[in-house]
Amino acid sequence: MADISFHNEIIQPLIHSLTCYADRNAFFIKGVFYTYRQLADAVEGIRRAIRSLRPDNGMVALLAGDDLETYASIIALWFEGLAYVPLHPLQPVERNLNITGQTETKLLLHSSQDHPLIKNIDPKAIKTLCTATLAASHTDMADAVATPDDSLAYILFTSGSTGTPKGVCISRRNLAAFFNSFWRTGFAIDCSDRCLQAFDLTFDVSIQAFLSALLRGACIHTIPYGQVKYIYAASLLMEHQITSAAMAPSMLTYLSPYFDQMRVESLRTTILTAEACPTDLIDKWFACAPNTEIYDFYGPTEGTIYCTAYHLKRGQPPLEAHGTTAIGLPLANVKATLIDDDGTPLPQGAKGELCISGPQVTQGYWHNPERNEKAFINIEVDGKGDRFYRTGDLCQQLPDGHLLYFGRIDQQAKIQGYRVELGEIEFHARAFYGGAHRTVAMAYQNASGLTEIALFVEAPTDDPSPLKQYLASKLPSYMIPSQVIFRQQFPTNRSEKVDRMALKQSL
Repeated sequence: MADISFHNEIIQPLIHSLTCYADRNAFFIKGVFYTYRQLADAVEGIRRAIRSLRPDNGMVALLAGDDLETYASIIALWFEGLAYVPLHPLQPVERNLNITGQTETKLLLHSSQDHPLIKNIDPKAIKTLCTATLAASHTDMADAVATPDDSLAYILFTSGSTGTPKGVCISRRNLAAFFNSFWRTGFAIDCSDRCLQAFDLTFDVSIQAFLSALLRGACIHTIPYGQVKYIYAASLLMEHQITSAAMAPSMLTYLSPYFDQMRVESLRTTILTAEACPTDLIDKWFACAPNTEIYDFYGPTEGTIYCTAYHLKRGQPPLEAHGTTAIGLPLANVKATLIDDDGTPLPQGAKGELCISGPQVTQGYWHNPERNEKAFINIEVDGKGDRFYRTGDLCQQLPDGHLLYFGRIDQQAKIQGYRVELGEIEFHARAFYGGAHRTVAMAYQNASGLTEIALFVEAPTDDPSPLKQYLASKLPSYMIPSQVIFRQQFPTNRSEKVDRMALKQSL
Protein backbone atom coordinates (compact mmCIF):
# COMPACT_ATOMS: atom_id res chain seq x y z
CA MET A 1 0.00 0.00 0.00
CA ALA A 2 3.02 2.32 0.27
CA ASP A 3 2.66 3.47 -3.33
CA ILE A 4 -1.13 3.91 -3.14
CA SER A 5 -2.06 7.36 -1.89
CA PHE A 6 -4.91 9.78 -2.46
CA HIS A 7 -2.44 12.31 -3.83
CA ASN A 8 -1.08 9.91 -6.45
CA GLU A 9 -4.34 8.20 -7.39
CA ILE A 10 -6.73 11.19 -7.28
CA ILE A 11 -5.17 14.62 -6.76
CA GLN A 12 -2.31 14.47 -9.25
CA PRO A 13 -4.41 13.01 -12.10
CA LEU A 14 -7.11 15.64 -11.47
CA ILE A 15 -4.60 18.49 -11.61
CA HIS A 16 -3.18 16.98 -14.80
CA SER A 17 -6.63 16.84 -16.42
CA LEU A 18 -7.59 20.35 -15.33
CA THR A 19 -4.41 21.82 -16.76
CA CYS A 20 -3.54 19.62 -19.74
CA TYR A 21 -7.06 19.20 -21.14
CA ALA A 22 -8.15 22.78 -20.56
CA ASP A 23 -9.79 23.21 -23.96
CA ARG A 24 -11.50 19.82 -24.02
CA ASN A 25 -15.04 19.27 -22.78
CA ALA A 26 -15.35 18.04 -19.21
CA PHE A 27 -19.16 17.99 -18.85
CA PHE A 28 -22.35 18.03 -20.85
CA ILE A 29 -25.10 19.20 -18.48
CA LYS A 30 -28.65 20.13 -19.50
CA GLY A 31 -27.66 20.70 -23.10
CA VAL A 32 -24.51 22.76 -22.36
CA PHE A 33 -20.86 21.76 -22.71
CA TYR A 34 -18.30 22.92 -20.11
CA THR A 35 -14.55 22.69 -20.65
CA TYR A 36 -11.89 21.60 -18.22
CA ARG A 37 -10.77 25.25 -18.07
CA GLN A 38 -14.25 26.29 -16.92
CA LEU A 39 -14.23 23.47 -14.38
CA ALA A 40 -10.79 24.52 -13.11
CA ASP A 41 -11.89 28.15 -12.79
CA ALA A 42 -14.96 27.08 -10.81
CA VAL A 43 -12.83 24.86 -8.56
CA GLU A 44 -10.40 27.67 -7.77
CA GLY A 45 -13.23 30.15 -7.16
CA ILE A 46 -14.85 27.81 -4.64
CA ARG A 47 -11.51 27.08 -2.97
CA ARG A 48 -10.90 30.76 -2.46
CA ALA A 49 -14.38 31.25 -0.97
CA ILE A 50 -14.29 28.35 1.51
CA ARG A 51 -10.85 28.99 3.01
CA SER A 52 -12.17 31.54 5.49
CA LEU A 53 -15.15 29.30 6.31
CA ARG A 54 -13.19 26.11 6.94
CA PRO A 55 -15.04 23.98 9.57
CA ASP A 56 -13.10 22.47 12.45
CA ASN A 57 -14.46 18.96 11.87
CA GLY A 58 -13.23 18.91 8.27
CA MET A 59 -16.68 18.11 6.79
CA VAL A 60 -18.89 20.19 4.51
CA ALA A 61 -22.45 19.38 3.49
CA LEU A 62 -23.14 19.63 -0.24
CA LEU A 63 -26.65 19.99 -1.62
CA ALA A 64 -26.13 18.08 -4.86
CA GLY A 65 -27.34 19.66 -8.08
CA ASP A 66 -26.97 18.77 -11.71
CA ASP A 67 -24.59 21.64 -12.47
CA LEU A 68 -20.91 22.41 -12.90
CA GLU A 69 -20.68 24.05 -9.48
CA THR A 70 -21.64 20.85 -7.65
CA TYR A 71 -18.89 18.79 -9.28
CA ALA A 72 -16.42 21.67 -8.86
CA SER A 73 -17.33 21.80 -5.16
CA ILE A 74 -16.34 18.16 -4.63
CA ILE A 75 -12.93 18.73 -6.22
CA ALA A 76 -12.43 22.03 -4.37
CA LEU A 77 -13.19 20.40 -1.03
CA TRP A 78 -10.74 17.57 -1.70
CA PHE A 79 -8.05 20.02 -2.79
CA GLU A 80 -8.60 21.93 0.46
CA GLY A 81 -8.28 18.76 2.53
CA LEU A 82 -11.99 18.60 3.38
CA ALA A 83 -14.65 15.89 3.07
CA TYR A 84 -18.12 16.30 1.61
CA VAL A 85 -21.49 14.97 2.77
CA PRO A 86 -23.90 14.95 -0.21
CA LEU A 87 -27.56 15.81 0.34
CA HIS A 88 -30.14 14.74 -2.23
CA PRO A 89 -32.14 17.74 -3.54
CA LEU A 90 -35.35 15.69 -3.85
CA GLN A 91 -35.21 14.11 -0.40
CA PRO A 92 -37.43 15.49 2.38
CA VAL A 93 -36.00 18.51 4.16
CA GLU A 94 -36.36 16.67 7.48
CA ARG A 95 -34.12 13.83 6.28
CA ASN A 96 -31.41 16.22 5.07
CA LEU A 97 -31.58 18.16 8.34
CA ASN A 98 -31.16 14.87 10.18
CA ILE A 99 -27.95 14.25 8.22
CA THR A 100 -26.56 17.74 8.85
CA GLY A 101 -27.42 17.26 12.51
CA GLN A 102 -25.65 13.89 12.76
CA THR A 103 -22.49 15.29 11.16
CA GLU A 104 -22.68 18.57 13.11
CA THR A 105 -22.42 20.46 9.84
CA LYS A 106 -21.19 24.04 10.12
CA LEU A 107 -20.95 24.81 6.39
CA LEU A 108 -23.27 23.87 3.53
CA LEU A 109 -22.49 24.46 -0.15
CA HIS A 110 -25.35 24.72 -2.63
CA SER A 111 -26.16 26.12 -6.06
CA SER A 112 -29.80 27.15 -5.53
CA GLN A 113 -30.99 29.86 -3.15
CA ASP A 114 -34.61 28.81 -3.71
CA HIS A 115 -34.27 25.25 -2.49
CA PRO A 116 -36.52 24.48 0.54
CA LEU A 117 -33.58 23.13 2.54
CA ILE A 118 -31.74 26.46 2.33
CA LYS A 119 -34.85 28.24 3.58
CA ASN A 120 -35.04 25.88 6.58
CA ILE A 121 -31.41 26.16 7.63
CA ASP A 122 -30.71 28.03 10.86
CA PRO A 123 -28.14 30.64 9.71
CA LYS A 124 -26.79 30.90 13.25
CA ALA A 125 -25.92 27.19 13.29
CA ILE A 126 -24.93 26.52 9.66
CA LYS A 127 -23.30 28.88 7.21
CA THR A 128 -24.44 28.47 3.61
CA LEU A 129 -22.51 29.36 0.49
CA CYS A 130 -24.15 29.59 -2.93
CA THR A 131 -21.47 28.44 -5.36
CA ALA A 132 -23.50 29.58 -8.38
CA THR A 133 -22.93 33.22 -7.40
CA LEU A 134 -19.16 32.97 -6.95
CA ALA A 135 -16.83 34.58 -9.43
CA ALA A 136 -14.59 32.11 -11.24
CA SER A 137 -10.91 32.36 -10.41
CA HIS A 138 -8.64 32.54 -13.45
CA THR A 139 -5.44 31.99 -11.48
CA ASP A 140 -3.22 28.99 -12.16
CA MET A 141 -4.26 25.76 -10.50
CA ALA A 142 -2.87 25.87 -6.94
CA ASP A 143 -1.38 22.86 -5.21
CA ALA A 144 -3.70 20.82 -3.02
CA VAL A 145 -3.51 21.03 0.76
CA ALA A 146 -1.45 18.17 2.21
CA THR A 147 -3.92 15.91 4.02
CA PRO A 148 -3.40 12.49 5.69
CA ASP A 149 -4.84 9.52 3.81
CA ASP A 150 -6.78 8.37 6.87
CA SER A 151 -8.87 11.56 6.82
CA LEU A 152 -12.34 11.41 5.30
CA ALA A 153 -13.09 11.89 1.61
CA TYR A 154 -16.87 11.71 1.98
CA ILE A 155 -19.72 10.28 4.06
CA LEU A 156 -22.66 8.69 2.28
CA PHE A 157 -25.86 8.24 4.24
CA THR A 158 -27.85 5.14 3.41
CA SER A 159 -31.22 3.93 4.64
CA GLY A 160 -31.25 2.64 8.19
CA SER A 161 -33.49 -0.16 9.47
CA THR A 162 -34.55 2.09 12.36
CA GLY A 163 -35.65 4.85 9.98
CA THR A 164 -32.59 6.96 10.80
CA PRO A 165 -30.03 7.30 7.97
CA LYS A 166 -26.65 5.76 8.75
CA GLY A 167 -23.44 7.34 7.50
CA VAL A 168 -20.75 5.26 5.76
CA CYS A 169 -17.37 6.94 6.25
CA ILE A 170 -15.01 6.64 3.26
CA SER A 171 -11.46 7.81 3.80
CA ARG A 172 -9.01 9.12 1.25
CA ARG A 173 -7.11 5.85 1.61
CA ASN A 174 -10.29 3.86 0.85
CA LEU A 175 -10.96 5.85 -2.33
CA ALA A 176 -7.34 5.71 -3.47
CA ALA A 177 -7.27 1.94 -2.98
CA PHE A 178 -10.51 1.61 -4.96
CA PHE A 179 -9.21 3.46 -8.02
CA ASN A 180 -5.96 1.55 -7.86
CA SER A 181 -8.07 -1.64 -7.97
CA PHE A 182 -10.46 -0.29 -10.61
CA TRP A 183 -7.81 0.48 -13.21
CA ARG A 184 -6.21 -2.93 -12.64
CA THR A 185 -9.38 -4.71 -13.84
CA GLY A 186 -8.44 -3.71 -17.38
CA PHE A 187 -11.27 -1.19 -17.64
CA ALA A 188 -9.94 1.75 -19.66
CA ILE A 189 -11.00 5.35 -20.35
CA ASP A 190 -9.06 8.08 -22.14
CA CYS A 191 -9.55 11.71 -23.11
CA SER A 192 -11.50 10.78 -26.24
CA ASP A 193 -14.28 9.08 -24.29
CA ARG A 194 -17.80 10.36 -23.71
CA CYS A 195 -19.07 8.88 -20.45
CA LEU A 196 -22.58 8.51 -19.06
CA GLN A 197 -23.21 9.63 -15.47
CA ALA A 198 -26.59 8.11 -14.63
CA PHE A 199 -26.47 7.96 -10.82
CA ASP A 200 -27.43 10.47 -8.13
CA LEU A 201 -24.49 12.00 -6.28
CA THR A 202 -25.74 10.53 -3.00
CA PHE A 203 -25.09 7.05 -4.44
CA ASP A 204 -21.51 5.78 -4.51
CA VAL A 205 -21.48 4.53 -8.13
CA SER A 206 -21.79 8.17 -9.20
CA ILE A 207 -18.28 8.76 -7.84
CA GLN A 208 -16.80 6.09 -10.10
CA ALA A 209 -18.87 7.35 -13.04
CA PHE A 210 -17.74 10.98 -12.97
CA LEU A 211 -14.34 10.68 -11.29
CA SER A 212 -12.93 7.93 -13.53
CA ALA A 213 -13.75 10.16 -16.50
CA LEU A 214 -12.19 13.27 -14.95
CA LEU A 215 -9.04 11.37 -14.00
CA ARG A 216 -8.52 10.54 -17.68
CA GLY A 217 -9.64 13.81 -19.28
CA ALA A 218 -12.91 12.42 -20.69
CA CYS A 219 -16.28 14.17 -20.98
CA ILE A 220 -19.16 13.33 -18.60
CA HIS A 221 -22.76 13.46 -19.82
CA THR A 222 -25.20 13.78 -16.92
CA ILE A 223 -28.90 13.05 -16.49
CA PRO A 224 -30.80 15.96 -14.89
CA TYR A 225 -32.94 15.43 -11.80
CA GLY A 226 -36.60 14.95 -12.59
CA GLN A 227 -36.04 13.27 -15.96
CA VAL A 228 -37.19 9.74 -16.83
CA LYS A 229 -33.72 8.26 -16.57
CA TYR A 230 -33.87 5.44 -19.08
CA ILE A 231 -35.41 7.64 -21.76
CA TYR A 232 -32.88 10.42 -21.21
CA ALA A 233 -30.04 7.88 -21.11
CA ALA A 234 -31.17 6.36 -24.41
CA SER A 235 -31.08 9.77 -26.09
CA LEU A 236 -27.59 10.47 -24.75
CA LEU A 237 -26.33 7.03 -25.79
CA MET A 238 -27.44 7.48 -29.38
CA GLU A 239 -27.42 11.24 -30.06
CA HIS A 240 -24.11 11.93 -28.30
CA GLN A 241 -22.49 8.61 -29.19
CA ILE A 242 -21.57 7.72 -25.63
CA THR A 243 -18.54 5.45 -25.47
CA SER A 244 -18.59 4.37 -21.80
CA ALA A 245 -21.58 3.88 -19.52
CA ALA A 246 -22.26 2.64 -16.00
CA MET A 247 -25.88 1.61 -15.57
CA ALA A 248 -28.11 -0.41 -13.30
CA PRO A 249 -29.46 -3.55 -15.00
CA SER A 250 -32.99 -2.25 -14.33
CA MET A 251 -32.27 0.61 -16.75
CA LEU A 252 -31.59 -1.95 -19.48
CA THR A 253 -34.75 -3.81 -18.48
CA TYR A 254 -36.77 -0.64 -19.05
CA LEU A 255 -34.97 -0.06 -22.35
CA SER A 256 -35.32 -3.66 -23.57
CA PRO A 257 -38.69 -3.15 -25.37
CA TYR A 258 -36.86 -0.62 -27.58
CA PHE A 259 -33.71 -2.66 -28.24
CA ASP A 260 -34.91 -3.50 -31.75
CA GLN A 261 -34.93 0.23 -32.52
CA MET A 262 -31.57 0.94 -30.87
CA ARG A 263 -28.09 0.50 -32.30
CA VAL A 264 -25.43 1.87 -29.96
CA GLU A 265 -22.32 1.27 -32.05
CA SER A 266 -20.22 3.95 -30.30
CA LEU A 267 -20.36 2.23 -26.89
CA ARG A 268 -17.03 0.56 -26.08
CA THR A 269 -17.49 -0.29 -22.41
CA THR A 270 -20.55 -1.00 -20.27
CA ILE A 271 -20.58 -1.35 -16.50
CA LEU A 272 -23.63 -3.09 -15.04
CA THR A 273 -23.84 -2.48 -11.31
CA ALA A 274 -25.88 -1.46 -8.26
CA GLU A 275 -28.11 -4.56 -8.33
CA ALA A 276 -28.14 -8.19 -9.38
CA CYS A 277 -27.88 -8.58 -13.14
CA PRO A 278 -30.24 -11.04 -14.90
CA THR A 279 -28.28 -13.10 -17.40
CA ASP A 280 -31.00 -12.78 -20.04
CA LEU A 281 -30.05 -9.11 -20.45
CA ILE A 282 -26.46 -9.81 -21.45
CA ASP A 283 -26.85 -11.18 -24.99
CA LYS A 284 -29.59 -8.65 -25.70
CA TRP A 285 -27.28 -5.76 -24.79
CA PHE A 286 -24.37 -7.29 -26.70
CA ALA A 287 -26.63 -7.32 -29.77
CA CYS A 288 -27.84 -3.76 -29.18
CA ALA A 289 -24.31 -2.45 -28.55
CA PRO A 290 -22.23 -4.56 -30.97
CA ASN A 291 -18.87 -3.04 -30.04
CA THR A 292 -19.15 -2.96 -26.27
CA GLU A 293 -17.39 -4.91 -23.56
CA ILE A 294 -19.47 -5.64 -20.47
CA TYR A 295 -18.28 -5.63 -16.87
CA ASP A 296 -20.49 -6.71 -13.98
CA PHE A 297 -19.22 -4.85 -10.90
CA TYR A 298 -20.41 -5.63 -7.38
CA GLY A 299 -19.82 -3.86 -4.11
CA PRO A 300 -21.46 -2.47 -0.98
CA THR A 301 -20.95 1.18 -0.07
CA GLU A 302 -18.93 -0.03 2.93
CA GLY A 303 -16.34 -1.50 0.53
CA THR A 304 -15.93 1.73 -1.49
CA ILE A 305 -18.02 1.40 -4.63
CA TYR A 306 -16.94 -1.97 -6.12
CA CYS A 307 -15.25 -4.99 -4.54
CA THR A 308 -15.54 -7.62 -7.28
CA ALA A 309 -15.62 -7.58 -11.07
CA TYR A 310 -16.70 -10.01 -13.77
CA HIS A 311 -15.60 -9.33 -17.37
CA LEU A 312 -18.19 -10.96 -19.61
CA LYS A 313 -17.14 -12.35 -22.97
CA ARG A 314 -19.20 -11.92 -26.11
CA GLY A 315 -20.39 -15.26 -27.42
CA GLN A 316 -19.68 -17.09 -24.15
CA PRO A 317 -22.49 -17.99 -21.73
CA PRO A 318 -21.92 -16.11 -18.46
CA LEU A 319 -21.37 -17.77 -15.14
CA GLU A 320 -24.66 -17.55 -13.29
CA ALA A 321 -26.82 -18.76 -10.41
CA HIS A 322 -30.60 -18.90 -10.79
CA GLY A 323 -30.34 -16.58 -13.78
CA THR A 324 -28.24 -13.98 -11.94
CA THR A 325 -24.87 -13.11 -13.44
CA ALA A 326 -21.80 -13.96 -11.36
CA ILE A 327 -20.12 -11.08 -9.52
CA GLY A 328 -16.68 -12.30 -10.51
CA LEU A 329 -13.31 -12.03 -8.80
CA PRO A 330 -12.27 -9.87 -5.85
CA LEU A 331 -10.51 -6.66 -6.89
CA ALA A 332 -6.77 -6.31 -6.40
CA ASN A 333 -7.04 -4.61 -3.00
CA VAL A 334 -9.86 -6.79 -1.67
CA LYS A 335 -9.77 -10.09 0.19
CA ALA A 336 -12.97 -12.16 0.19
CA THR A 337 -14.08 -15.11 2.29
CA LEU A 338 -17.39 -16.87 2.98
CA ILE A 339 -18.66 -17.68 6.46
CA ASP A 340 -21.47 -19.75 7.95
CA ASP A 341 -24.11 -18.55 10.40
CA ASP A 342 -21.61 -18.88 13.27
CA GLY A 343 -18.93 -16.79 11.55
CA THR A 344 -16.71 -19.75 10.66
CA PRO A 345 -14.89 -19.61 7.29
CA LEU A 346 -16.29 -22.12 4.80
CA PRO A 347 -14.43 -24.39 2.39
CA GLN A 348 -14.46 -23.64 -1.31
CA GLY A 349 -17.72 -24.61 -2.96
CA ALA A 350 -19.91 -24.03 0.08
CA LYS A 351 -22.53 -21.28 0.16
CA GLY A 352 -22.17 -18.63 2.81
CA GLU A 353 -22.17 -14.94 3.65
CA LEU A 354 -19.60 -12.95 1.69
CA CYS A 355 -17.18 -11.00 3.87
CA ILE A 356 -14.57 -8.56 2.55
CA SER A 357 -11.45 -6.94 3.94
CA GLY A 358 -8.63 -4.73 2.75
CA PRO A 359 -7.81 -1.03 2.34
CA GLN A 360 -11.08 -0.33 0.48
CA VAL A 361 -13.22 -1.31 3.48
CA THR A 362 -14.53 1.57 5.58
CA GLN A 363 -13.43 2.04 9.17
CA GLY A 364 -17.09 2.14 10.11
CA TYR A 365 -20.33 4.06 10.37
CA TRP A 366 -20.50 7.64 11.60
CA HIS A 367 -21.05 7.65 15.38
CA ASN A 368 -22.72 4.23 15.34
CA PRO A 369 -20.74 1.78 17.53
CA GLU A 370 -23.60 -0.73 17.81
CA ARG A 371 -23.88 -1.05 14.04
CA ASN A 372 -20.10 -1.24 13.71
CA GLU A 373 -19.94 -4.12 16.18
CA LYS A 374 -22.47 -6.12 14.15
CA ALA A 375 -21.11 -5.32 10.70
CA PHE A 376 -17.36 -5.82 11.24
CA ILE A 377 -15.79 -9.00 12.61
CA ASN A 378 -12.33 -10.51 12.90
CA ILE A 379 -11.85 -13.67 10.85
CA GLU A 380 -8.78 -15.87 10.64
CA VAL A 381 -8.03 -16.91 7.06
CA ASP A 382 -4.96 -19.01 6.17
CA GLY A 383 -3.60 -18.56 9.67
CA LYS A 384 -3.88 -14.77 9.62
CA GLY A 385 -6.56 -12.74 11.35
CA ASP A 386 -8.10 -9.70 9.67
CA ARG A 387 -11.02 -7.30 10.03
CA PHE A 388 -13.85 -8.14 7.62
CA TYR A 389 -17.11 -6.45 6.67
CA ARG A 390 -20.16 -8.71 6.60
CA THR A 391 -21.96 -7.90 3.35
CA GLY A 392 -25.15 -9.84 4.10
CA ASP A 393 -24.95 -11.40 0.61
CA LEU A 394 -25.17 -15.13 -0.01
CA CYS A 395 -22.44 -16.33 -2.37
CA GLN A 396 -20.54 -19.39 -3.53
CA GLN A 397 -16.92 -19.44 -4.69
CA LEU A 398 -15.98 -21.59 -7.66
CA PRO A 399 -12.62 -23.39 -7.94
CA ASP A 400 -11.25 -20.62 -10.18
CA GLY A 401 -12.14 -17.98 -7.58
CA HIS A 402 -15.22 -16.53 -9.27
CA LEU A 403 -18.10 -15.71 -6.97
CA LEU A 404 -21.69 -16.64 -7.71
CA TYR A 405 -24.41 -14.45 -6.19
CA PHE A 406 -27.57 -15.93 -4.66
CA GLY A 407 -29.16 -12.82 -3.14
CA ARG A 408 -29.37 -11.38 0.32
CA ILE A 409 -29.09 -13.59 3.39
CA ASP A 410 -32.24 -11.92 4.68
CA GLN A 411 -34.01 -12.89 1.46
CA GLN A 412 -33.81 -16.53 2.41
CA ALA A 413 -36.76 -18.12 4.17
CA LYS A 414 -37.73 -21.38 5.80
CA ILE A 415 -40.98 -22.78 4.43
CA GLN A 416 -42.32 -26.00 5.98
CA GLY A 417 -38.82 -26.60 7.34
CA TYR A 418 -37.13 -26.18 3.96
CA ARG A 419 -34.61 -23.40 3.35
CA VAL A 420 -35.78 -21.46 0.29
CA GLU A 421 -33.70 -19.11 -1.83
CA LEU A 422 -36.19 -16.53 -3.01
CA GLY A 423 -33.93 -15.63 -5.94
CA GLU A 424 -34.69 -19.02 -7.49
CA ILE A 425 -38.42 -18.22 -7.51
CA GLU A 426 -37.72 -14.80 -9.04
CA PHE A 427 -35.58 -16.42 -11.74
CA HIS A 428 -38.29 -18.82 -12.89
CA ALA A 429 -40.94 -16.08 -12.77
CA ARG A 430 -38.76 -13.84 -14.96
CA ALA A 431 -38.24 -16.75 -17.35
CA PHE A 432 -42.01 -17.18 -17.68
CA TYR A 433 -42.23 -13.61 -18.97
CA GLY A 434 -39.15 -13.95 -21.17
CA GLY A 435 -37.23 -11.51 -19.00
CA ALA A 436 -39.63 -8.69 -19.86
CA HIS A 437 -40.77 -8.04 -16.28
CA ARG A 438 -38.97 -7.65 -12.96
CA THR A 439 -40.02 -9.95 -10.13
CA VAL A 440 -39.57 -9.86 -6.35
CA ALA A 441 -40.31 -12.79 -4.05
CA MET A 442 -40.52 -12.33 -0.30
CA ALA A 443 -41.55 -14.28 2.76
CA TYR A 444 -44.27 -13.07 5.12
CA GLN A 445 -46.33 -14.40 8.00
CA ASN A 446 -50.00 -15.09 7.39
CA ALA A 447 -52.81 -14.55 9.92
CA SER A 448 -52.04 -17.94 11.49
CA GLY A 449 -48.37 -17.07 11.97
CA LEU A 450 -47.16 -19.41 9.25
CA THR A 451 -44.54 -18.33 6.71
CA GLU A 452 -45.72 -18.00 3.13
CA ILE A 453 -44.29 -16.53 -0.08
CA ALA A 454 -45.60 -13.53 -1.99
CA LEU A 455 -44.43 -12.85 -5.53
CA PHE A 456 -44.57 -9.33 -6.94
CA VAL A 457 -44.48 -8.86 -10.72
CA GLU A 458 -43.80 -5.47 -12.33
CA ALA A 459 -46.47 -5.70 -15.01
CA PRO A 460 -50.08 -4.71 -15.67
CA THR A 461 -52.64 -6.74 -13.75
CA ASP A 462 -52.90 -10.24 -15.16
CA ASP A 463 -54.32 -13.66 -14.35
CA PRO A 464 -51.75 -15.33 -12.05
CA SER A 465 -52.92 -18.86 -12.87
CA PRO A 466 -50.66 -19.49 -15.92
CA LEU A 467 -47.65 -18.20 -13.97
CA LYS A 468 -48.42 -20.44 -11.00
CA GLN A 469 -48.85 -23.43 -13.30
CA TYR A 470 -45.47 -22.71 -14.86
CA LEU A 471 -43.80 -22.37 -11.46
CA ALA A 472 -45.39 -25.65 -10.38
CA SER A 473 -43.60 -27.33 -13.30
CA LYS A 474 -40.24 -25.96 -12.14
CA LEU A 475 -40.39 -25.81 -8.35
CA PRO A 476 -41.45 -27.99 -5.41
CA SER A 477 -44.88 -27.23 -3.98
CA TYR A 478 -43.56 -25.43 -0.87
CA MET A 479 -41.87 -22.84 -3.12
CA ILE A 480 -45.02 -21.88 -5.04
CA PRO A 481 -46.13 -18.37 -3.98
CA SER A 482 -49.45 -18.21 -2.17
CA GLN A 483 -49.92 -14.68 -3.51
CA VAL A 484 -49.01 -13.21 -6.89
CA ILE A 485 -49.33 -9.42 -6.87
CA PHE A 486 -48.99 -7.25 -9.97
CA ARG A 487 -47.64 -3.70 -9.80
CA GLN A 488 -47.52 -1.29 -12.74
CA GLN A 489 -44.17 -0.01 -11.42
CA PHE A 490 -42.10 -1.07 -8.43
CA PRO A 491 -41.28 1.56 -5.79
CA THR A 492 -37.59 2.42 -5.58
CA ASN A 493 -35.42 3.69 -2.73
CA ARG A 494 -32.89 6.51 -2.77
CA SER A 495 -30.30 4.20 -4.33
CA GLU A 496 -32.71 3.50 -7.20
CA LYS A 497 -33.05 -0.13 -6.18
CA VAL A 498 -36.40 -1.86 -5.72
CA ASP A 499 -37.77 -0.82 -2.33
CA ARG A 500 -38.52 -4.25 -0.91
CA MET A 501 -39.64 -2.80 2.41
CA ALA A 502 -42.33 -0.73 0.68
CA LEU A 503 -43.51 -3.81 -1.21
CA LYS A 504 -43.66 -5.87 1.96
CA GLN A 505 -45.62 -3.17 3.77
CA SER A 506 -48.25 -3.39 1.01
CA LEU A 507 -48.99 -7.03 1.80
